[in-house]
Amino acid sequence: MERPVKKLGFGLMRMPVRDTADQTSVDMPQVEQMVDTFLQRGFTYFDTAYMYHAFHSEEVLREALVKRHPRDTFTVATKMPIMFLKKEEDQQRIFDEQLEKCGVEYFDYYLLHNLNVSHYQIAQKFHSFDFISQKKQRGRSAISVFLSTTVPSCSTRS
Repeated sequence: MERPVKKLGFGLMRMPVRDTADQTSVDMPQVEQMVDTFLQRGFTYFDTAYMYHAFHSEEVLREALVKRHPRDTFTVATKMPIMFLKKEEDQQRIFDEQLEKCGVEYFDYYLLHNLNVSHYQIAQKFHSFDFISQKKQRGRSAISVFLSTTVPSCSTRS
């Protein structure tokens, strides 16, 4: 019998740190306890990104979750940092780095990060939509998602 999917995610954007002046000083015992509790309560969705916690969030995910729990007990979402792309080839380099840092062979969800107007133009220029669609086709990502944090502005006419 398939268990119901709970609709709450564990974000690794703001984790407890030992030194507030150093975002890489993540309090690993506390994060491990938080991860364990989250899973014990039946939740499975973990969200991270390339640049969170000064580029260490994906490694925290690997240590606190991936190395300590069976892969079929959780889902992982991370994001292509469009804002850091300088050339099309950067996408493959970053994607491979993310797989290694997360310690997984595939992502359950792979998103384009902060897809506002200027980042959308970069994504088009470097064929980012095709890139992540190809990852899905090759089994390196189960679901491809395009994420935008930009809210269209509203105007009124008189």
